[in-house]
Amino acid sequence: MSLTVPPTQIDTDKLMNFVFRAVDEVGATLNAALVVMGDKLGYYRDLADHGPSTPAQLAERTQTAEPYAREWLNAQAAGGYVTYDPATRRYTLPAEHAVAMTDPDSAAFLPGFFQIALGTVHDTQHIVDAARSGAGYGWHQHGADVHLGCERFFRPSYHANLVDSWIPALDGVKEKLDAGALVADVGCGHGASTILLAQAFPNSTFVGSDYHAESIETARSRAAEAGVENVRFEVASAQEFGGRGYDLVAMFDSLHDMGDPVGAARRVRDAIADDGTWMIVEPMAGDHVEDNLNPVGRAYYGFSTLLCTPSSLSQDVGLALGTQAGPARIRDVTSAAGFTRFRTVAETPFNRVIEARP
Repeated sequence: MSLTVPPTQIDTDKLMNFVFRAVDEVGATLNAALVVMGDKLGYYRDLADHGPSTPAQLAERTQTAEPYAREWLNAQAAGGYVTYDPATRRYTLPAEHAVAMTDPDSAAFLPGFFQIALGTVHDTQHIVDAARSGAGYGWHQHGADVHLGCERFFRPSYHANLVDSWIPALDGVKEKLDAGALVADVGCGHGASTILLAQAFPNSTFVGSDYHAESIETARSRAAEAGVENVRFEVASAQEFGGRGYDLVAMFDSLHDMGDPVGAARRVRDAIADDGTWMIVEPMAGDHVEDNLNPVGRAYYGFSTLLCTPSSLSQDVGLALGTQAGPARIRDVTSAAGFTRFRTVAETPFNRVIEARP
């Protein structure tokens, strides 16, 4: 006996709406490269400084070729990043957009977000191959746009929130840091968070660690440029970072990337003082898929597929928490290591800040 499946009725309007949405997606994909281009060539900074401009003026001031400046401006106008006045044939970067595109100390600063996205997409073929084999693709295997973009994306949020908001939200931690505490920043990358803390709390000592030797070299250079002397950096995995008796252990947007987050949590429990605090900063996420079906969740699921999950799978254990792990899974990790207290102390559109205590 055979069953005949009735033909699916296609809603033409719905189909075409999806097609044009996909066209917009292609434009957005290309725009990631255009934003990075405009950032690296100084186009946004120049428009912010000089106001309405023609392509020839922008090209002359930035010492670039006019055809590139012209087409870049047209793409930016089509995407709503700049405005275009047909009467004067000039392009303007609105003041609000200028903050997001040119002020690295603003929590709204976006070029780093585009830079890490573009660097991540560049390595897609490696992830396609890894998905077929079940292998991973490590953080250290990605190019400079991933590493620099990550620092440039997260640093503005840390600059805006870490010292003034997140640290005071932790029970008794600010007082310890003011008096003089021992702090570990595990998975510190280029050291942006470590250096910000060291500058804010000169009586305390900070130890940043990361398994990626090139990132540690950059962190040491950044610290030297900033003139901070109460910080040092070491090459070490999260399961093997040095020292004991830490008053505060911090992990900034790194726990979900680890192959063995439970092993890392056990190392934190061993290294922390009896009355110490573990501060875990993770990407904003809910506990269920449906909680994360929003613009931020969409971006983070994309990073999870192409960057964070492959990074975890490239390491021992390969638990692959994912960028949208959510607080319940993070709590499970801390509980498995012997931490008994767990609470969310702060939130931003991009991050959740968690306090875990023995």
